[in-house]
Amino acid sequence: MSQPRAAKVLVIGYVWPEPRSSAASGHVMQILETFLQQGWDITFGSPAGAGEHPADLTALGIRQVPIELNNSSFDAFVSELAPDVVLFDQFMMEEQFGWRVEKHCPNALRVLETSDLQSLRHARHQRLKERLKASADLEDFNELFAPALRQEFELMADADLAKRELAAIYRCDLTLMISEVEIDLLVQQFKVPRELLHWCPLMIDVPTRPATRFEDRAHFLSIGNFRHAPNWDAVLWLKTTIWPLIRQQLPAAQLHIYGAYTPPKATALHNAAQGFHVNELGRGCLASHVRGQGVPGSLALWRGYQGQAGGCAMLCGTPNVTTPVGAEGMHGLEPWPGAITRTAQAFADSAVQLHNDRTCWLDAQAKGLQLLGPRYRQAEHGPALIRRIEECRRNLGSIRRDNFTGSMLRHHQHKSTQYMSQWIEAKNRQPQ
Repeated sequence: MSQPRAAKVLVIGYVWPEPRSSAASGHVMQILETFLQQGWDITFGSPAGAGEHPADLTALGIRQVPIELNNSSFDAFVSELAPDVVLFDQFMMEEQFGWRVEKHCPNALRVLETSDLQSLRHARHQRLKERLKASADLEDFNELFAPALRQEFELMADADLAKRELAAIYRCDLTLMISEVEIDLLVQQFKVPRELLHWCPLMIDVPTRPATRFEDRAHFLSIGNFRHAPNWDAVLWLKTTIWPLIRQQLPAAQLHIYGAYTPPKATALHNAAQGFHVNELGRGCLASHVRGQGVPGSLALWRGYQGQAGGCAMLCGTPNVTTPVGAEGMHGLEPWPGAITRTAQAFADSAVQLHNDRTCWLDAQAKGLQLLGPRYRQAEHGPALIRRIEECRRNLGSIRRDNFTGSMLRHHQHKSTQYMSQWIEAKNRQPQ
């Protein structure tokens, strides 16, 4: 009996994956690796330019194909490829290419990988700006850190970005969500059918080797790609408010800020006399997120940067101090491996305690590894993702019949997007 043909997958990336630079790219790589384990044939296309730290997809057996926005060359490409599954990395790629995929490959399963809800990040950013307009005091962010789902919904509901993002979710056959909190927000407040969503968190194999001992650790570490705006907010809060409070108690302490695409405004914060080091390589990890969404990958997984193998927080046995936003979606009902704080003073006090108290540090380290094992195990989430995709492929007709809202949105949005894209393409062909 002949073996079934391996699925042919097209991934359309907002950027080329850089797992050494961002947790979002790391998550995309985990998905790609899961597909490769099935023997699936994978093509990765992106309209983005090359980054500084790209993954070598070709070495993994993944074809890399540059694609263009607003160009009918994609039509011929996707028709010839004839994928069984098309995965859009972020909703903007579904907006750009979804109508072309539907037109030329109508039977392909369309999957959206959100990484995080962009509209939730935007809503929190707006709330932060309003808070800063009212007061420049960064000491107490309680009103930012304790929103209910209903409050988040009210922040997002009137925003164009939320409408665009949710429309893309409806237009796809399946959407991968990294955070259970975001799933609850979409289901409870926006009334998105739960069957359109699949929880696909970071997929991690917890190391069996012992973590570095407390006695062999020193100082503090914060990691985050500077292209992710919430990471910049976090660094600013550390610099202006939290780090001075820590140094009052630990005058010799050093903090190392480490992240890809460090802009001049970040390197300008470097001050060795204050123990504040930017872009260097910790006994503790500080994740002072005051806005953002999804799952802060720096707390769970870091694959190294500029060739240096490394780990951060839970994966390498480093306790951490964070905020409710920083911990959101990460630990479910499990205890947090460190401290979750709501004010700058509480943040600083918790960091100092973890730094000085060996018993407290070891307890937090153990909780981190206990959390990662059951919750993020690749051996469970990888096969679960494959099963869900295969189930959707088998039941594609009924999924689309039941998703009338998605059908309606595709009809209207794709027409407008199609005409706009064709107009841009025609305009680009005109001699300048």
